Amino acid sequence: MNKTSQIGEPGRYLERRIVRYTELAPCRDAFIDTRSPGSDQKENFTIIGPGVAENPNQFVHITEPHGFNIGGARQPPKCLNSQHSHETVEVFYVHSGEWRFMSGENAEDGEVFMGPGDLISIPTNVFRGFENVGNDSGFLWAVLGGDDPGHVMWAPYVFDMAKDFGLVLLENGTLVDTAKGEIVPEGAMVMRPTSQEQVESVQRVNSDGLEEIVVRNDTARPSALFANVDGVTERVLVGSEPISWPHGFTVTETIVEPGFFLPDHTLEVADVWFVHKGLIEVSLDGESATCSIGDTISMPTGRKRSLRNVGETAAILVQARGGDTLPSVVRH
Repeated sequence: MNKTSQIGEPGRYLERRIVRYTELAPCRDAFIDTRSPGSDQKENFTIIGPGVAENPNQFVHITEPHGFNIGGARQPPKCLNSQHSHETVEVFYVHSGEWRFMSGENAEDGEVFMGPGDLISIPTNVFRGFENVGNDSGFLWAVLGGDDPGHVMWAPYVFDMAKDFGLVLLENGTLVDTAKGEIVPEGAMVMRPTSQEQVESVQRVNSDGLEEIVVRNDTARPSALFANVDGVTERVLVGSEPISWPHGFTVTETIVEPGFFLPDHTLEVADVWFVHKGLIEVSLDGESATCSIGDTISMPTGRKRSLRNVGETAAILVQARGGDTLPSVVRH
Protein backbone atom coordinates (compact mmCIF):
# COMPACT_ATOMS: atom_id res chain seq x y z
CA MET A 1 0.00 0.00 0.00
CA ASN A 2 1.05 3.61 -0.43
CA LYS A 3 3.24 4.84 2.36
CA THR A 4 1.50 7.54 4.38
CA SER A 5 4.62 9.52 5.21
CA GLN A 6 8.14 8.24 5.52
CA ILE A 7 9.43 11.58 6.78
CA GLY A 8 6.91 11.71 9.62
CA GLU A 9 7.84 8.32 11.05
CA PRO A 10 10.03 7.88 14.16
CA GLY A 11 13.79 7.66 13.74
CA ARG A 12 16.66 9.77 12.51
CA TYR A 13 15.44 12.68 10.39
CA LEU A 14 18.13 12.49 7.70
CA GLU A 15 17.84 8.73 7.27
CA ARG A 16 14.10 9.10 6.73
CA ARG A 17 14.83 11.42 3.79
CA ILE A 18 17.00 8.82 2.05
CA VAL A 19 15.55 6.22 -0.31
CA ARG A 20 18.12 3.47 -0.68
CA TYR A 21 18.43 1.79 -4.06
CA THR A 22 18.60 -1.57 -2.30
CA GLU A 23 15.28 -0.82 -0.58
CA LEU A 24 13.30 0.42 -3.57
CA ALA A 25 9.84 -1.16 -3.64
CA PRO A 26 8.88 -2.03 -7.23
CA CYS A 27 5.43 -2.31 -8.72
CA ARG A 28 5.35 -4.89 -11.51
CA ASP A 29 1.77 -4.16 -12.56
CA ALA A 30 1.68 -0.38 -12.44
CA PHE A 31 0.21 0.20 -15.90
CA ILE A 32 -2.29 -1.13 -18.39
CA ASP A 33 0.47 -2.68 -20.53
CA THR A 34 1.83 -4.71 -17.61
CA ARG A 35 1.07 -8.08 -19.21
CA SER A 36 1.75 -7.19 -22.81
CA PRO A 37 4.46 -9.40 -24.32
CA GLY A 38 7.80 -7.65 -23.96
CA SER A 39 6.51 -5.34 -21.21
CA ASP A 40 5.66 -7.82 -18.48
CA GLN A 41 9.05 -7.70 -16.71
CA LYS A 42 9.36 -3.98 -16.08
CA GLU A 43 9.52 -2.52 -12.58
CA ASN A 44 8.07 0.90 -11.77
CA PHE A 45 9.11 2.98 -8.76
CA THR A 46 7.50 6.06 -7.21
CA ILE A 47 10.30 7.51 -5.10
CA ILE A 48 8.89 10.97 -4.32
CA GLY A 49 5.26 11.89 -4.99
CA PRO A 50 2.43 9.79 -6.43
CA GLY A 51 3.76 9.62 -9.99
CA VAL A 52 1.49 8.39 -12.78
CA ALA A 53 1.09 4.75 -11.77
CA GLU A 54 -2.37 3.29 -12.42
CA ASN A 55 -2.21 0.65 -9.70
CA PRO A 56 -3.60 1.97 -6.37
CA ASN A 57 -1.23 -0.40 -4.54
CA GLN A 58 1.87 1.30 -5.95
CA PHE A 59 4.28 1.96 -3.06
CA VAL A 60 5.24 5.63 -2.57
CA HIS A 61 8.49 6.06 -0.66
CA ILE A 62 8.17 9.79 0.20
CA THR A 63 4.81 11.52 -0.10
CA GLU A 64 5.92 15.04 0.89
CA PRO A 65 5.13 17.49 -1.98
CA HIS A 66 8.23 18.84 -3.72
CA GLY A 67 6.69 20.58 -6.74
CA PHE A 68 7.87 17.68 -8.90
CA ASN A 69 7.87 13.87 -8.74
CA ILE A 70 10.82 11.48 -8.69
CA GLY A 71 10.38 8.01 -10.12
CA GLY A 72 12.33 5.18 -11.62
CA ALA A 73 12.07 2.37 -14.14
CA ARG A 74 14.10 -0.82 -14.06
CA GLN A 75 13.90 -3.20 -17.00
CA PRO A 76 15.76 -6.33 -18.08
CA PRO A 77 17.14 -6.63 -21.62
CA LYS A 78 14.54 -6.41 -24.41
CA CYS A 79 11.87 -5.14 -22.00
CA LEU A 80 9.65 -2.46 -23.49
CA ASN A 81 7.57 0.42 -22.11
CA SER A 82 4.64 0.95 -24.49
CA GLN A 83 3.88 4.19 -26.36
CA HIS A 84 2.17 6.83 -24.21
CA SER A 85 1.92 10.57 -23.63
CA HIS A 86 2.05 12.66 -20.42
CA GLU A 87 0.25 15.79 -19.26
CA THR A 88 3.45 17.18 -17.69
CA VAL A 89 7.07 17.11 -18.77
CA GLU A 90 9.03 13.88 -18.24
CA VAL A 91 12.82 13.77 -17.81
CA PHE A 92 14.90 10.57 -17.76
CA TYR A 93 18.51 10.29 -16.61
CA VAL A 94 20.13 7.01 -17.65
CA HIS A 95 21.73 5.48 -14.58
CA SER A 96 22.53 2.10 -16.12
CA GLY A 97 21.84 0.12 -19.26
CA GLU A 98 21.58 0.93 -22.94
CA TRP A 99 18.24 2.37 -24.05
CA ARG A 100 16.26 3.18 -27.16
CA PHE A 101 13.59 5.89 -26.92
CA MET A 102 10.94 5.88 -29.63
CA SER A 103 8.37 8.50 -30.66
CA GLY A 104 5.03 8.25 -32.42
CA GLU A 105 1.77 6.36 -31.99
CA ASN A 106 3.35 3.09 -33.10
CA ALA A 107 7.00 3.94 -32.31
CA GLU A 108 7.63 4.72 -35.98
CA ASP A 109 8.26 8.49 -35.97
CA GLY A 110 11.78 8.52 -34.57
CA GLU A 111 14.31 6.92 -32.26
CA VAL A 112 17.37 7.85 -30.23
CA PHE A 113 19.85 5.64 -28.37
CA MET A 114 21.16 6.56 -24.93
CA GLY A 115 23.61 5.28 -22.34
CA PRO A 116 24.69 6.03 -18.75
CA GLY A 117 24.93 9.74 -17.98
CA ASP A 118 22.67 10.80 -20.88
CA LEU A 119 19.46 12.73 -20.21
CA ILE A 120 16.30 13.21 -22.26
CA SER A 121 13.52 15.71 -21.57
CA ILE A 122 10.29 14.75 -23.33
CA PRO A 123 7.67 17.51 -23.68
CA THR A 124 3.99 17.03 -23.03
CA ASN A 125 1.67 15.73 -25.73
CA VAL A 126 4.22 13.47 -27.40
CA PHE A 127 3.87 9.71 -27.75
CA ARG A 128 6.99 8.07 -26.35
CA GLY A 129 8.19 4.63 -25.33
CA PHE A 130 11.50 3.14 -24.32
CA GLU A 131 13.25 -0.21 -24.45
CA ASN A 132 16.32 -1.64 -22.77
CA VAL A 133 18.44 -2.67 -25.76
CA GLY A 134 21.52 -3.64 -23.74
CA ASN A 135 22.62 -6.98 -22.35
CA ASP A 136 22.08 -6.17 -18.67
CA SER A 137 19.33 -4.80 -16.47
CA GLY A 138 18.97 -1.03 -16.79
CA PHE A 139 17.66 1.71 -14.50
CA LEU A 140 16.23 5.12 -15.44
CA TRP A 141 15.91 7.87 -12.80
CA ALA A 142 12.94 10.08 -13.71
CA VAL A 143 11.65 13.57 -12.85
CA LEU A 144 8.02 14.44 -13.68
CA GLY A 145 6.58 17.93 -13.51
CA GLY A 146 4.16 19.07 -10.80
CA ASP A 147 2.97 17.54 -7.55
CA ASP A 148 0.22 15.88 -9.61
CA PRO A 149 1.64 14.85 -13.00
CA GLY A 150 -1.78 13.77 -14.24
CA HIS A 151 -2.70 10.66 -16.17
CA VAL A 152 -1.12 8.76 -19.02
CA MET A 153 -2.66 8.75 -22.51
CA TRP A 154 -1.86 5.41 -24.14
CA ALA A 155 -1.56 4.72 -27.84
CA PRO A 156 -4.69 2.89 -29.11
CA TYR A 157 -2.90 -0.45 -29.61
CA VAL A 158 -2.15 -0.64 -25.87
CA PHE A 159 -5.88 -0.87 -25.05
CA ASP A 160 -6.27 -3.68 -27.56
CA MET A 161 -3.47 -5.68 -25.92
CA ALA A 162 -4.75 -5.01 -22.39
CA LYS A 163 -8.17 -6.38 -23.27
CA ASP A 164 -6.63 -9.75 -24.03
CA PHE A 165 -5.14 -9.91 -20.52
CA GLY A 166 -8.17 -8.79 -18.48
CA LEU A 167 -6.92 -5.29 -17.62
CA VAL A 168 -9.40 -2.41 -17.49
CA LEU A 169 -8.41 1.24 -17.04
CA LEU A 170 -10.91 3.60 -15.40
CA GLU A 171 -11.32 7.27 -16.24
CA ASN A 172 -9.87 8.26 -12.86
CA GLY A 173 -6.63 6.51 -13.84
CA THR A 174 -7.15 3.39 -11.72
CA LEU A 175 -6.25 -0.01 -13.15
CA VAL A 176 -8.61 -2.96 -12.54
CA ASP A 177 -7.18 -6.45 -12.96
CA THR A 178 -10.11 -8.74 -13.75
CA ALA A 179 -7.72 -11.68 -14.27
CA LYS A 180 -7.03 -11.49 -10.53
CA GLY A 181 -10.73 -11.37 -9.69
CA GLU A 182 -11.00 -7.59 -9.32
CA ILE A 183 -14.32 -6.07 -10.37
CA VAL A 184 -15.00 -2.72 -11.97
CA PRO A 185 -16.73 -0.70 -9.20
CA GLU A 186 -20.42 0.00 -9.69
CA GLY A 187 -20.88 3.34 -11.40
CA ALA A 188 -17.22 3.65 -12.37
CA MET A 189 -16.50 5.01 -15.83
CA VAL A 190 -14.20 2.92 -17.99
CA MET A 191 -11.54 4.82 -19.91
CA ARG A 192 -12.36 4.90 -23.60
CA PRO A 193 -9.53 3.90 -25.92
CA THR A 194 -7.60 6.83 -27.30
CA SER A 195 -9.50 8.22 -30.30
CA GLN A 196 -8.13 9.06 -33.72
CA GLU A 197 -8.81 12.73 -32.98
CA GLN A 198 -6.64 12.51 -29.87
CA VAL A 199 -3.91 10.75 -31.82
CA GLU A 200 -3.90 13.50 -34.44
CA SER A 201 -3.57 16.18 -31.74
CA VAL A 202 -0.29 14.74 -30.47
CA GLN A 203 2.99 16.32 -31.58
CA ARG A 204 5.10 14.37 -34.07
CA VAL A 205 8.83 14.18 -33.33
CA ASN A 206 11.35 12.51 -35.65
CA SER A 207 14.81 11.18 -34.79
CA ASP A 208 16.48 14.56 -35.26
CA GLY A 209 13.90 16.13 -32.97
CA LEU A 210 14.56 13.50 -30.30
CA GLU A 211 18.30 14.14 -30.47
CA GLU A 212 17.61 17.82 -29.83
CA ILE A 213 16.02 17.02 -26.46
CA VAL A 214 18.90 14.81 -25.33
CA VAL A 215 21.88 16.06 -23.32
CA ARG A 216 24.83 13.72 -23.77
CA ASN A 217 27.01 13.00 -20.77
CA ASP A 218 29.91 15.06 -22.13
CA THR A 219 28.02 18.09 -23.48
CA ALA A 220 26.30 19.69 -20.45
CA ARG A 221 27.08 23.35 -19.76
CA PRO A 222 28.94 24.57 -16.66
CA SER A 223 26.89 25.94 -13.77
CA ALA A 224 27.79 28.86 -11.50
CA LEU A 225 25.92 27.37 -8.54
CA PHE A 226 29.06 25.97 -6.90
CA ALA A 227 31.68 27.86 -8.89
CA ASN A 228 35.15 28.18 -7.33
CA VAL A 229 34.66 25.20 -5.00
CA ASP A 230 37.83 23.11 -5.20
CA GLY A 231 37.35 19.60 -6.51
CA VAL A 232 33.73 20.25 -7.58
CA THR A 233 32.34 20.65 -11.10
CA GLU A 234 28.65 21.25 -11.73
CA ARG A 235 26.90 21.19 -15.09
CA VAL A 236 23.37 22.17 -16.10
CA LEU A 237 21.26 19.48 -17.76
CA VAL A 238 17.81 21.12 -17.59
CA GLY A 239 17.59 24.89 -17.20
CA SER A 240 19.84 26.12 -20.03
CA GLU A 241 20.34 25.34 -23.71
CA PRO A 242 19.30 23.05 -25.24
CA ILE A 243 16.78 22.05 -22.51
CA SER A 244 15.65 25.54 -21.51
CA TRP A 245 11.85 25.55 -21.78
CA PRO A 246 9.83 25.72 -18.50
CA HIS A 247 9.73 22.49 -16.50
CA GLY A 248 8.96 23.71 -12.99
CA PHE A 249 12.35 22.31 -11.97
CA THR A 250 16.01 22.32 -12.98
CA VAL A 251 18.39 19.36 -13.23
CA THR A 252 22.14 19.57 -12.72
CA GLU A 253 24.99 17.08 -12.51
CA THR A 254 27.77 17.53 -9.95
CA ILE A 255 31.14 15.77 -9.98
CA VAL A 256 32.99 15.70 -6.66
CA GLU A 257 36.57 14.45 -6.68
CA PRO A 258 37.79 12.05 -3.95
CA GLY A 259 38.33 13.81 -0.63
CA PHE A 260 36.54 17.00 -1.74
CA PHE A 261 33.15 18.29 -0.65
CA LEU A 262 30.26 20.67 -1.15
CA PRO A 263 30.51 23.07 1.82
CA ASP A 264 27.66 23.89 4.22
CA HIS A 265 24.85 25.67 2.39
CA THR A 266 21.08 26.12 2.26
CA LEU A 267 18.55 26.41 -0.55
CA GLU A 268 15.02 27.79 -0.41
CA VAL A 269 13.65 25.31 -2.95
CA ALA A 270 13.03 21.57 -2.95
CA ASP A 271 16.34 19.82 -3.59
CA VAL A 272 16.75 16.12 -4.42
CA TRP A 273 20.08 14.34 -4.96
CA PHE A 274 20.65 11.07 -6.80
CA VAL A 275 23.96 9.21 -6.52
CA HIS A 276 24.90 8.11 -10.03
CA LYS A 277 28.44 7.10 -9.07
CA GLY A 278 30.57 6.97 -5.95
CA LEU A 279 30.25 6.99 -2.19
CA ILE A 280 29.25 10.16 -0.37
CA GLU A 281 28.70 11.30 3.19
CA VAL A 282 25.71 13.61 3.55
CA SER A 283 25.38 15.93 6.54
CA LEU A 284 22.20 17.73 7.58
CA ASP A 285 22.09 19.94 10.68
CA GLY A 286 24.66 17.82 12.47
CA GLU A 287 23.35 14.42 11.35
CA SER A 288 25.29 12.40 8.80
CA ALA A 289 24.73 9.33 6.64
CA THR A 290 26.66 7.55 3.93
CA CYS A 291 24.94 7.08 0.57
CA SER A 292 26.00 4.91 -2.32
CA ILE A 293 25.16 4.30 -5.97
CA GLY A 294 21.45 4.55 -6.78
CA ASP A 295 20.38 6.23 -3.53
CA THR A 296 18.04 9.25 -3.62
CA ILE A 297 18.19 11.98 -0.94
CA SER A 298 15.47 14.61 -0.38
CA MET A 299 16.93 17.73 1.23
CA PRO A 300 14.52 19.99 3.16
CA THR A 301 14.37 23.67 2.20
CA GLY A 302 16.20 26.15 4.38
CA ARG A 303 18.19 23.51 6.29
CA LYS A 304 21.99 23.47 6.37
CA ARG A 305 23.55 20.58 4.48
CA SER A 306 26.90 19.50 3.05
CA LEU A 307 28.30 16.59 1.08
CA ARG A 308 31.70 14.88 1.06
CA ASN A 309 33.12 12.31 -1.33
CA VAL A 310 34.39 9.53 0.94
CA GLY A 311 35.08 7.08 -1.87
CA GLU A 312 38.19 6.38 -3.90
CA THR A 313 36.79 7.57 -7.23
CA ALA A 314 34.92 10.64 -8.43
CA ALA A 315 31.33 10.86 -7.24
CA ILE A 316 28.64 11.96 -9.68
CA LEU A 317 25.35 13.30 -8.35
CA VAL A 318 22.24 14.43 -10.20
CA GLN A 319 20.15 17.15 -8.54
CA ALA A 320 16.53 18.07 -9.27
CA ARG A 321 15.56 21.43 -7.78
CA GLY A 322 12.33 23.39 -7.73
CA GLY A 323 11.85 26.33 -10.09
CA ASP A 324 12.81 27.02 -13.71
CA THR A 325 16.04 28.83 -12.84
CA LEU A 326 18.96 27.76 -10.71
CA PRO A 327 18.37 28.83 -7.10
CA SER A 328 20.53 31.10 -4.98
CA VAL A 329 22.89 29.26 -2.66
CA VAL A 330 23.50 30.57 0.83
CA ARG A 331 26.85 29.29 2.09
CA HIS A 332 27.65 29.01 5.79
